Amino acid sequence: MRLPIRRPEPLLLGMALLAAIGLWLFIAVAEEVSEGETGALDRAILLAMRDPANLQQAVGPAWLDQAARDITALGSTSVLSLLVLLVVLFLWLLGRRGMALYVLVSTSVGAGLSFLLKALFQRPRPNLFPHGDTVLTASFPSGHAMISTLVYLTLGVLLARLLTERRLEIFVVLSAMLVALLVGLSRIYLGVHWPTDVLAGWAGGASWALLCWTLAMWVWPGFGLRSGR
Repeated sequence: MRLPIRRPEPLLLGMALLAAIGLWLFIAVAEEVSEGETGALDRAILLAMRDPANLQQAVGPAWLDQAARDITALGSTSVLSLLVLLVVLFLWLLGRRGMALYVLVSTSVGAGLSFLLKALFQRPRPNLFPHGDTVLTASFPSGHAMISTLVYLTLGVLLARLLTERRLEIFVVLSAMLVALLVGLSRIYLGVHWPTDVLAGWAGGASWALLCWTLAMWVWPGFGLRSGR
């Protein structure tokens, strides 16, 4: 007789706790931003990354500015949408249709939540110097930071569950976190977002990804688990 897979309760509690911490951090930053308490710090950080003699020039060599623009593209709507669609199609063809729907729904709803929050807060973009990037939405939270965090973290954890060695799982998850971290930092370096926009984006994206994964594991026993582990 086949025994049912038990829900990993300690893992669920740990993920729920991390999601709650991320949500708390987002709310705390949002409150400070709404009250105008972060303006001085935001301006100081952005100006510290600029040449005092020419604010249009970022500190560092020219290649660093180009590298930041390349990295920031990894968090663009077009790149992330293409990545998610390819992964969803792959999972569907693999016969993992439940997982495919999970990836599609969790990332799509999370992206929609990011745009909704932007419309709610309506924070203006930084105007301390020209940043040379086309922006169509409000500043808070950073969509690049939030959506890239939830997408790369979701796909990173998903890929990690397909591996058999713990060190490889850790490497994949840390790599996903690193990409999201660099995308957010690139937004600050380019002056497209206030630093607190990016901090809130990281917190919101991580908490959403963890919340979705926790709910999926709670509702669907065996979700994200491999047989024999």
